[in-house]
Amino acid sequence: MDALVSTDWLEKELQAPDLRVVDATWLMPGEGDAAAAFEQAHIPGAVFMDLQELADTNTSLPNMLPPPEKFASRMQTLGLGDGSRIVVYDQSPYRSAARAWWMLRTFGAHDVAILDGGFAKWRSELRPTESGRPSVRHRHFTAWNDAKGVRTLDQMKANVGTRDEQVVDARGVARFTGQAVERAGVSPGRIPGSRNVPHDTLLNPDGTFKTGDALRAAFVEAGIDLDRPIVATCGSGMTAAVLVFGLHLLGKDAALYDGSWSEWGADPSTPKETGAVA
Repeated sequence: MDALVSTDWLEKELQAPDLRVVDATWLMPGEGDAAAAFEQAHIPGAVFMDLQELADTNTSLPNMLPPPEKFASRMQTLGLGDGSRIVVYDQSPYRSAARAWWMLRTFGAHDVAILDGGFAKWRSELRPTESGRPSVRHRHFTAWNDAKGVRTLDQMKANVGTRDEQVVDARGVARFTGQAVERAGVSPGRIPGSRNVPHDTLLNPDGTFKTGDALRAAFVEAGIDLDRPIVATCGSGMTAAVLVFGLHLLGKDAALYDGSWSEWGADPSTPKETGAVA
């Protein structure tokens, strides 16, 4: 299964016994109820992955990876098990399916794809939907934590000095340059030396992912050398996963700074840059 699958492909595969479809819509507070929207309409057979709940509750930082055991337990209750082919989609402006894709791979799922264009494209093509809560049979999900694709605060601090990894920031331009106001307790700005690739620049107007030269150009034009190591960051680790996924489509394995600006911007000991990139 390719990492990016089409609506045509998914509709033909819906009845396959090893296929699992996951709605991983995540919204900011005040933007709506993702779980309620799922119950109203979703792709037949899909289950809802609550990314808001699927996080580490032992930190005040948002969206941090949960312990492997918690993740495995939640996947089992969703019917996602060892050997499943998993297709993730969303109906979120943050393309949160990429965060679910990254988490699943980090915790050991090997065959995970994103539905190109998400639920919006599926519905625009008048493909079948269903409503309500699905009945799910529990399956075993082996907990595994592949930390090589995750970066910590200490690692990111060290990287400011070494510049061993290029840092690419998925936030919008105003936040990247420090012009936008962050939430209370979080300073504006960016990690020194980082480059800006807003997550939506990887998408076509219809919400599908750019591919090939167009996708490559989104990074190269921002000053990213695709032959060197890369780590992605954003506000809370959500849209950074879109960049990681885009780089995956280009055959590049990028890491993700899970704490992102929520952690870096709130830490008085971290250096911060503002203004346009020189």
